Amino acid sequence: MLSTVIEARGLSVSIGGRPVLRGIDVAISDGEFVALMGANGSGKSTLVRALTGLRPLITGEVRLFGVPLGRFRDRQRLGFVPQRPSAAGGVPASVWEVVSSGRLTRRPFLRPLRSIDRAAIRNALEIVGLEDRAGDGVATLSGGQQQRVLIARALAGEPELLFLDEPTAGVDLANQVALAEALRQLKDKGATIVLVAHELGPLAPLVDRAIVLRDGRVAYDGPPLGDHAVPETLGGEPHTHHHGHELLQARRQHAPQVTSPLDSRPEEGR
Repeated sequence: MLSTVIEARGLSVSIGGRPVLRGIDVAISDGEFVALMGANGSGKSTLVRALTGLRPLITGEVRLFGVPLGRFRDRQRLGFVPQRPSAAGGVPASVWEVVSSGRLTRRPFLRPLRSIDRAAIRNALEIVGLEDRAGDGVATLSGGQQQRVLIARALAGEPELLFLDEPTAGVDLANQVALAEALRQLKDKGATIVLVAHELGPLAPLVDRAIVLRDGRVAYDGPPLGDHAVPETLGGEPHTHHHGHELLQARRQHAPQVTSPLDSRPEEGR
Protein backbone atom coordinates (compact mmCIF):
# COMPACT_ATOMS: atom_id res chain seq x y z
CA MET A 1 0.00 0.00 0.00
CA LEU A 2 1.37 3.41 -0.97
CA SER A 3 2.13 5.85 1.82
CA THR A 4 0.69 9.36 1.88
CA VAL A 5 3.34 11.99 1.16
CA ILE A 6 1.11 15.08 1.31
CA GLU A 7 -2.03 15.43 3.37
CA ALA A 8 -3.99 18.69 3.69
CA ARG A 9 -7.19 18.88 5.71
CA GLY A 10 -9.48 21.93 5.89
CA LEU A 11 -6.75 24.17 4.48
CA SER A 12 -7.73 27.83 4.15
CA VAL A 13 -5.53 30.80 3.24
CA SER A 14 -6.22 34.52 2.98
CA ILE A 15 -4.00 37.17 1.41
CA GLY A 16 -4.60 40.78 2.39
CA GLY A 17 -7.87 39.76 4.01
CA ARG A 18 -9.12 38.13 0.80
CA PRO A 19 -9.88 34.39 0.96
CA VAL A 20 -7.78 32.56 -1.62
CA LEU A 21 -8.11 28.93 -0.50
CA ARG A 22 -11.26 27.63 1.17
CA GLY A 23 -11.35 24.32 3.03
CA ILE A 24 -9.00 22.34 0.77
CA ASP A 25 -8.75 18.58 1.41
CA VAL A 26 -6.01 16.87 -0.61
CA ALA A 27 -3.98 13.67 -0.18
CA ILE A 28 -1.14 12.70 -2.53
CA SER A 29 0.53 9.29 -2.40
CA ASP A 30 4.15 8.26 -2.79
CA GLY A 31 5.26 8.26 -6.43
CA GLU A 32 2.25 10.11 -7.85
CA PHE A 33 2.67 12.73 -10.58
CA VAL A 34 -0.14 15.22 -9.93
CA ALA A 35 -1.07 18.15 -12.18
CA LEU A 36 -2.58 21.05 -10.24
CA MET A 37 -4.67 23.01 -12.73
CA GLY A 38 -7.31 25.72 -12.93
CA ALA A 39 -8.07 29.21 -14.18
CA ASN A 40 -6.12 32.32 -13.24
CA GLY A 41 -6.94 33.28 -9.67
CA SER A 42 -8.05 29.77 -8.67
CA GLY A 43 -5.33 29.47 -6.02
CA LYS A 44 -2.92 26.95 -7.57
CA SER A 45 0.33 28.68 -6.68
CA THR A 46 -0.99 29.71 -3.28
CA LEU A 47 -1.80 26.06 -2.53
CA VAL A 48 1.77 25.00 -3.39
CA ARG A 49 3.14 27.72 -1.13
CA ALA A 50 0.84 26.63 1.68
CA LEU A 51 1.88 22.99 1.28
CA THR A 52 5.56 23.94 1.50
CA GLY A 53 5.21 26.32 4.44
CA LEU A 54 5.81 29.47 2.39
CA ARG A 55 2.30 30.77 3.00
CA PRO A 56 0.69 30.69 6.50
CA LEU A 57 -2.65 28.96 7.00
CA ILE A 58 -5.80 30.53 8.40
CA THR A 59 -7.29 27.12 9.20
CA GLY A 60 -6.43 23.50 8.57
CA GLU A 61 -3.41 21.26 8.76
CA VAL A 62 -0.70 20.05 6.39
CA ARG A 63 1.39 16.91 6.86
CA LEU A 64 4.44 16.01 4.81
CA PHE A 65 5.60 12.41 5.00
CA GLY A 66 3.23 12.00 7.96
CA VAL A 67 4.77 14.88 9.95
CA PRO A 68 2.86 18.11 10.75
CA LEU A 69 4.29 20.91 8.61
CA GLY A 70 5.26 22.99 11.64
CA ARG A 71 7.52 20.20 12.88
CA PHE A 72 8.84 19.06 9.53
CA ARG A 73 12.64 19.39 9.47
CA ASP A 74 13.74 17.12 6.60
CA ARG A 75 13.85 19.91 4.04
CA GLN A 76 16.38 18.00 1.96
CA ARG A 77 13.52 15.69 0.99
CA LEU A 78 11.77 18.58 -0.80
CA GLY A 79 12.48 20.33 -4.07
CA PHE A 80 10.80 23.48 -5.35
CA VAL A 81 11.03 25.01 -8.82
CA PRO A 82 9.44 28.49 -8.88
CA GLN A 83 8.23 30.28 -11.97
CA ARG A 84 10.84 32.95 -12.57
CA PRO A 85 11.84 35.15 -15.50
CA SER A 86 15.52 34.47 -14.78
CA ALA A 87 17.38 31.70 -13.00
CA ALA A 88 20.27 34.06 -12.29
CA GLY A 89 18.07 36.57 -10.48
CA GLY A 90 20.19 39.42 -11.84
CA VAL A 91 23.37 38.06 -10.20
CA PRO A 92 26.22 36.91 -12.48
CA ALA A 93 26.51 33.15 -11.98
CA SER A 94 27.42 30.11 -14.00
CA VAL A 95 25.11 27.19 -14.61
CA TRP A 96 27.29 25.04 -12.34
CA GLU A 97 27.12 27.59 -9.51
CA VAL A 98 23.33 27.84 -9.65
CA VAL A 99 22.85 24.07 -9.78
CA SER A 100 25.39 23.49 -6.99
CA SER A 101 23.25 25.65 -4.67
CA GLY A 102 20.77 22.80 -4.74
CA ARG A 103 23.19 20.79 -2.57
CA LEU A 104 23.08 23.25 0.34
CA THR A 105 20.61 21.13 2.30
CA ARG A 106 22.69 18.00 1.71
CA ARG A 107 26.14 19.10 2.87
CA PRO A 108 27.57 20.53 6.09
CA PHE A 109 27.28 24.29 6.51
CA LEU A 110 30.08 26.28 4.82
CA ARG A 111 31.88 23.10 3.81
CA PRO A 112 33.29 22.69 0.29
CA LEU A 113 31.64 20.41 -2.21
CA ARG A 114 32.37 16.72 -1.68
CA SER A 115 32.71 14.14 -4.42
CA ILE A 116 29.14 13.00 -3.74
CA ASP A 117 27.93 16.59 -4.21
CA ARG A 118 29.81 17.01 -7.48
CA ALA A 119 28.42 13.71 -8.76
CA ALA A 120 24.86 14.81 -7.94
CA ILE A 121 25.38 18.13 -9.71
CA ARG A 122 26.78 16.45 -12.83
CA ASN A 123 23.92 13.97 -12.84
CA ALA A 124 21.33 16.77 -12.55
CA LEU A 125 22.92 18.63 -15.46
CA GLU A 126 22.94 15.48 -17.57
CA ILE A 127 19.26 14.83 -16.82
CA VAL A 128 18.24 18.27 -18.12
CA GLY A 129 20.69 18.09 -21.03
CA LEU A 130 22.91 21.02 -19.99
CA GLU A 131 26.15 19.26 -19.05
CA ASP A 132 27.91 21.02 -21.93
CA ARG A 133 26.79 24.45 -20.63
CA ALA A 134 28.01 24.04 -17.02
CA GLY A 135 30.58 26.82 -17.28
CA ASP A 136 28.35 29.28 -19.15
CA GLY A 137 26.71 32.23 -17.50
CA VAL A 138 23.03 31.61 -16.77
CA ALA A 139 22.18 35.03 -18.22
CA THR A 140 23.42 33.85 -21.62
CA LEU A 141 20.83 31.06 -21.79
CA SER A 142 17.34 31.18 -23.27
CA GLY A 143 14.32 31.33 -20.97
CA GLY A 144 13.63 27.63 -21.52
CA GLN A 145 17.21 26.71 -20.73
CA GLN A 146 17.07 28.81 -17.57
CA GLN A 147 14.01 26.84 -16.47
CA ARG A 148 16.01 23.66 -17.03
CA VAL A 149 18.75 25.11 -14.81
CA LEU A 150 16.16 25.66 -12.04
CA ILE A 151 14.99 22.08 -12.40
CA ALA A 152 18.59 20.84 -12.30
CA ARG A 153 19.14 22.84 -9.10
CA ALA A 154 16.17 21.09 -7.52
CA LEU A 155 17.28 17.69 -8.82
CA ALA A 156 20.79 18.17 -7.42
CA GLY A 157 19.25 18.01 -3.95
CA GLU A 158 17.87 14.54 -4.81
CA PRO A 159 14.34 15.36 -3.60
CA GLU A 160 11.71 12.75 -2.83
CA LEU A 161 8.95 15.34 -3.32
CA LEU A 162 9.20 17.97 -6.04
CA PHE A 163 6.93 20.99 -6.57
CA LEU A 164 7.05 22.86 -9.90
CA ASP A 165 5.19 26.13 -10.47
CA GLU A 166 4.34 26.43 -14.17
CA PRO A 167 7.78 25.35 -15.45
CA THR A 168 6.70 25.45 -19.10
CA ALA A 169 5.19 28.96 -19.04
CA GLY A 170 6.75 30.95 -21.87
CA VAL A 171 9.02 28.04 -22.82
CA ASP A 172 9.40 26.88 -26.43
CA LEU A 173 8.43 23.36 -27.47
CA ALA A 174 11.99 22.01 -27.65
CA ASN A 175 12.66 23.03 -24.05
CA GLN A 176 9.26 21.70 -22.96
CA VAL A 177 10.25 18.31 -24.39
CA ALA A 178 13.58 18.48 -22.53
CA LEU A 179 11.74 19.36 -19.30
CA ALA A 180 9.39 16.42 -19.81
CA GLU A 181 12.30 14.02 -20.27
CA ALA A 182 13.97 15.30 -17.08
CA LEU A 183 10.78 14.81 -15.08
CA ARG A 184 10.22 11.37 -16.61
CA GLN A 185 13.59 10.26 -15.27
CA LEU A 186 12.77 11.65 -11.83
CA LYS A 187 9.38 9.93 -11.89
CA ASP A 188 11.02 6.64 -12.87
CA LYS A 189 13.14 6.92 -9.73
CA GLY A 190 9.97 6.99 -7.61
CA ALA A 191 9.75 10.69 -6.74
CA THR A 192 6.42 12.35 -5.99
CA ILE A 193 5.81 15.34 -8.28
CA VAL A 194 3.27 18.16 -7.97
CA LEU A 195 3.08 20.30 -11.11
CA VAL A 196 1.21 23.62 -11.35
CA ALA A 197 0.20 24.14 -14.97
CA HIS A 198 -2.27 25.88 -17.25
CA GLU A 199 -1.42 23.50 -20.09
CA LEU A 200 0.43 20.20 -19.97
CA GLY A 201 1.77 19.83 -23.52
CA PRO A 202 4.61 17.26 -23.60
CA LEU A 203 4.19 16.66 -19.85
CA ALA A 204 0.72 15.14 -20.31
CA PRO A 205 1.86 11.48 -20.64
CA LEU A 206 3.60 11.71 -17.25
CA VAL A 207 0.53 12.80 -15.28
CA ASP A 208 -1.21 10.20 -13.09
CA ARG A 209 -3.89 12.49 -11.69
CA ALA A 210 -5.35 15.96 -12.11
CA ILE A 211 -6.61 18.28 -9.39
CA VAL A 212 -8.49 21.33 -10.68
CA LEU A 213 -9.13 24.34 -8.46
CA ARG A 214 -11.96 26.79 -8.86
CA ASP A 215 -12.31 29.87 -6.63
CA GLY A 216 -10.01 28.36 -4.01
CA ARG A 217 -11.79 25.01 -3.81
CA VAL A 218 -11.25 21.61 -5.40
CA ALA A 219 -13.56 21.36 -8.43
CA TYR A 220 -12.18 18.08 -9.78
CA ASP A 221 -9.88 15.34 -8.48
CA GLY A 222 -9.46 12.37 -10.75
CA PRO A 223 -7.87 10.90 -13.88
CA PRO A 224 -5.70 13.17 -16.07
CA LEU A 225 -7.47 15.75 -18.20
CA GLY A 226 -6.63 17.08 -21.62
CA ASP A 227 -5.85 20.79 -21.71
CA HIS A 228 -9.15 21.46 -23.54
CA ALA A 229 -11.13 19.65 -20.83
CA VAL A 230 -9.97 21.70 -17.83
CA PRO A 231 -12.48 24.57 -18.26
CA GLU A 232 -15.28 22.01 -18.49
CA THR A 233 -14.60 20.76 -14.97
CA LEU A 234 -15.26 24.16 -13.45
CA GLY A 235 -19.07 24.16 -13.40
CA GLY A 236 -21.25 22.93 -10.56
CA GLU A 237 -20.45 22.55 -6.89
CA PRO A 238 -16.80 21.94 -5.94
CA HIS A 239 -15.90 18.65 -4.31
CA THR A 240 -12.94 16.83 -2.84
CA HIS A 241 -13.67 13.25 -3.88
CA HIS A 242 -12.26 11.12 -6.66
CA HIS A 243 -15.15 10.21 -8.95
CA GLY A 244 -13.14 9.51 -12.09
CA HIS A 245 -14.46 9.64 -15.61
CA GLU A 246 -18.14 9.57 -14.57
CA LEU A 247 -17.76 12.98 -12.92
CA LEU A 248 -15.92 14.40 -15.91
CA GLN A 249 -18.59 13.15 -18.32
CA ALA A 250 -21.35 14.63 -16.18
CA ARG A 251 -19.61 18.00 -16.06
CA ARG A 252 -19.11 17.93 -19.82
CA GLN A 253 -22.83 17.42 -20.30
CA HIS A 254 -24.09 19.99 -17.80
CA ALA A 255 -21.38 22.52 -16.98
CA PRO A 256 -21.46 26.02 -18.50
CA GLN A 257 -18.28 27.43 -19.96
CA VAL A 258 -16.36 29.52 -17.42
CA THR A 259 -13.96 32.21 -18.50
CA SER A 260 -10.79 32.85 -16.53
CA PRO A 261 -11.08 35.86 -14.20
CA LEU A 262 -8.56 38.64 -14.66
CA ASP A 263 -6.25 39.15 -11.71
CA SER A 264 -3.13 41.29 -11.87
CA ARG A 265 -1.61 40.03 -8.63
CA PRO A 266 1.04 37.47 -9.59
CA GLU A 267 0.58 34.91 -6.82
CA GLU A 268 -3.18 35.08 -6.69
CA GLY A 269 -3.39 35.05 -10.46
CA ARG A 270 -2.09 31.50 -10.87
